[in-house]
Formats: sequence, structure tokens, C-alpha cells
Amino acid sequence: MSGLFGVLSGLFFVLGYQLENNDCINLSDRNAMLTMLCMMIIITVDTRYVWRNYDAQRQGAKLFGLFQTNVAKEPGGVIETSPFTSADYLTTWGALALMNLPVLLAEFPGFFVYDAQDELNEVLTRSFSTHHPLLHVLLLGGIIAFVHKATGSWNLGIFTYIVFQMLIITAIFAYTLMYLHKRGIGKRSRILWTLYYGLFPTIVMYTLCSSKDGLFSAFLLLLTVLLAQLTDDPALFIQKKSRAAALCITAFLMPCFRHNGFYAYLVFIPFGLIYLWKHVDTKKLFGKLSALLVIPVVAYLVFNSVLAAVFASEGTHHQEMLTVPIMQMARVYKYDRQSMSQEDIDTLVSYIPEANLEKYTERVSDLVKVDFNNEYYEQNKAGFWGLWWKLFKKHPMVYLNAWLLTSYGYVYPPANINVYKGGTMFTFTYEHSSYFGYEVEQPGERHSFIPVIDSLYRYLSIGTFHDDAKALYLLFSPGMMLLIYLFVLLYRLRIRDFKGIIPFLPMVLTFLTVLLGPTYLVRYVVYLWLCLPLLLCNRRLGAAPAKVV
Repeated sequence: MSGLFGVLSGLFFVLGYQLENNDCINLSDRNAMLTMLCMMIIITVDTRYVWRNYDAQRQGAKLFGLFQTNVAKEPGGVIETSPFTSADYLTTWGALALMNLPVLLAEFPGFFVYDAQDELNEVLTRSFSTHHPLLHVLLLGGIIAFVHKATGSWNLGIFTYIVFQMLIITAIFAYTLMYLHKRGIGKRSRILWTLYYGLFPTIVMYTLCSSKDGLFSAFLLLLTVLLAQLTDDPALFIQKKSRAAALCITAFLMPCFRHNGFYAYLVFIPFGLIYLWKHVDTKKLFGKLSALLVIPVVAYLVFNSVLAAVFASEGTHHQEMLTVPIMQMARVYKYDRQSMSQEDIDTLVSYIPEANLEKYTERVSDLVKVDFNNEYYEQNKAGFWGLWWKLFKKHPMVYLNAWLLTSYGYVYPPANINVYKGGTMFTFTYEHSSYFGYEVEQPGERHSFIPVIDSLYRYLSIGTFHDDAKALYLLFSPGMMLLIYLFVLLYRLRIRDFKGIIPFLPMVLTFLTVLLGPTYLVRYVVYLWLCLPLLLCNRRLGAAPAKVV
């Protein structure tokens, strides 16, 4: 496992550096390959050393980690601590909401960006599609349209929706902190993670952003917490009907805000069932738990079918699922067109207009895929995939580069997330960074009541923060978050601590889906920051029942 971590880390750093600077990988660069080999060896040896020291301390009844506390463990695996009362929960929830308030006032009416205008227009024009999750479209558009009709103010409508979303997300954060308290983290750790959830800019950005990513990531966090409770004591979990119901509802709601969440959860179910089969005592209990995991899938399929029928929505466009092959063939067209026959070109432009192929850019697929001929694809899928395979055999490295250029920002820690460079929004043009959208799209209009905070968030979102503070920026980097998760989860896999892995599987599988997405943006992986406290605080390993990491 330490070798796997070393190999992956070396690949991420060296190939990521090449992609960032050269827009392609160069396997013939001997210096780069030697550097990568050295990094793999050094990281493997260092990781093995750290893990062995961790094992030694764990076996000596002494846990190594950021957070330790002296408490006794209950039979079910839950740490017995002073109770976290309803008043404590409400206080934590209120504190989190209050910490978000200054940023909300600084960015009034809130960050209204990332397809926000399109979703609102679907409600206003009564013209729906399943391109955006219908539940989110109806929530966002319905609340904004209702408040606008009552007050005449679009800003108040946007503000109302952002507050509604903020209360849901901070309530989930408060529940997570309550769970961590029950696991045994100390008071100082609880304060630290409360400040983290309430003040860390990446988290605040999406708590106060109208995009579906905030709610999706929050429900994915809640699902992770509930699965951790399930693996603690399956029998006790199923006895508490409110908790079992919460798992069903959360697993149903999570994919309602991002379609890829459904596929990730669907793949998770077999792993969850295998784990439960080996860790429950009776077939009856296994049957109940199996139903608990499967019911959300049925509910999601029925709910979305009914919703699509009621609102007469158009079907999902195929280009969302075909982003990678579209970009691969577009790259061949741009850089190796002379290798294509006229028949190949004619076939390609029958699916993707020539004007779109000419707009190919390395790091984002939006301009290429936007006018994809879905109707013709449905009639002739074989032609599309036949051309894809033919060009792949001629240009495997072009295909590899095309895919990596839309995804390497997720695995290369120093990557500058500036995929929209040169793109113009309503009030600014992306130049230095597109870390976060920052915009208030029409019909909203920003009125900052605290300009200094507004300036800070503009700097972090679209300014030169990446270049000015390279070390600090790593805390904001998806690639750095990924390395932390890999380090911890591979260690748990090494010691066969499947109990510490299963709850994170839906999140891991969701992450794998974004590697096939249209580009690399923080919005697609904000759950990496949300689940971090669980990753670092949730496990009690080996022969140390009186302490907790």
C-alpha cells in the first residue's frame, strides 16, 4: 500500500507538472521520468516509515494523530462522552450560521452563479429539462420566483434561497460535529472543526452559492456520517428507526442534486452488502439492512420519473456522458487533422459542428460539446464509436492527453484552476484564476455591505492568490485533499480496517466519476473538504480502546 501511494504520488506530481506547463505529457523526457522514479521511491520509503511508527504506537496502546481524548468506549463502538444535548446542537448550528453571515452580507444577495440563471429561467418559462436536477431547479427557481412576485425584488429572492440553503448545510455540519463529539474528540478539537466549517473560505463559498454542488456535497457528508454510524453497530442502527429513516432519505436526496451521485451510490451498494454480510449475526438483520440500502435507489428512480413526467422535461443530453470521447476526437481534429480522411471528418462533423471543433480548448469541453447532435447520435451510435475506435488506434497519446487535460487538476496539488481563462462573465473576465465563480448572474445584482470581505473573496476566487501564496494555496487545492485521503484510506486498507473505509466509498466513487467530467473545478469535489474532519477524527484503531484519532 505504501508502494501504491508512492507510485500514484510520483505520477500525479510529474505528469501534472508536464500537463500544467506543456499541455501534454512527454514520456520520452528522461529527466522527468528519472525524477518521477526518484519521487516514487522516496515517498514510498517515507510512507512506509511513518506507517510503521504509527503501528508501533498503536500496538503500544498509544495512538498517533491530531486529536486524542481519554474516554471509555461503549460495546457498540461509540465513544462514551458527556452528552451532546439538543441545546448544544442548536448552539452549534446557530454559531455556524452566524459565522457565514458576514460573508453573506459582503456578497449580498449571495453567490448566484454556475447555471443559476439557466435554472431560474426554466421555472420562469416553464420549460424544463433533466440537464440540471429537477429538484434543485424547482427549489431554486420556485423560491426566487415566489419572493420576487411578493416583493418585486430579484435580490431578495436570491437572498432567501441562499439563506434556506445555508440553514440546511450548516444543520448538517452541526450534526457532523455532534457525531464527532460522541466519537470522543475533545473540546479544543470540536472548536477547531466548528471554526473550520464556519470560516474556511472554500466551504463558505459553496455554503453561500446557489449551485447544486453545496447541497449535494452536504448530503454526501451526511450520508458518510450515517454510514459510519451503521458500521459502528449495524444492529443498534436498525433499531433506531429515526436514524434508519435518515439514511434512506439522505441516500435518496443526495443524487437528486447531482446525477453522478446516483451512479456512485449504485456501485457502492454491492460493497456495502458484502461488508454487512460478513459483519451481521443473522440473515434477518442482513435482510433489513439490505432493504435499507436498496430502497433509496427505487425511490430515486420513481421520484425522478414522476417529476420528469409532471413537468414534461426534455431528456438528458448525451454529450454530458460523452465528454471524454468528444474531447479526444476534437483534439485529434485540431492537432492531427491531416491524418484524418475526408470521410472521417465528415462523420465527425455530423455529430459535432465544425465551428465547435475549431473552438477546442485543452481544459474545458463546454464550447465543443454544446451543440452535439443528440438526435443523430441516437440514430447512429455505431458510427460515433466506430470513428472513436479508429482514431484511438492511430492516436492513443492524443486521447490520453485530451482526457488528462480535463482532469489533472484534481490530482496535481499545485495546479492553478484557471480553466475559464479569457471567459467573460456579467461583471468580469477570468484572467488569473477561475477557482470559484464569484459572480452574481442576472437578474441579481451584487450590493456589498462589507467591501473588505468582498475584496478578499474576489482575490481568492479569481485573483492571484495561487501565485502569491503557493504554500498556503495547497490547503485550497483538490490535489492536496486527494493525497490526504489516499494516505489515510490506503493505510486503513493495509491494516484491513474496512470499517474505516466503507463509509467513504460513496464519496470515493463520486470522485472517480468527475475524472470523466467536462473539466476540473472545485465545485465538483467540495465534499473533499466537508468530509475531512470525519477522515481525521473518526477511527479508533488497534489496541487502544481508551483513545481516539
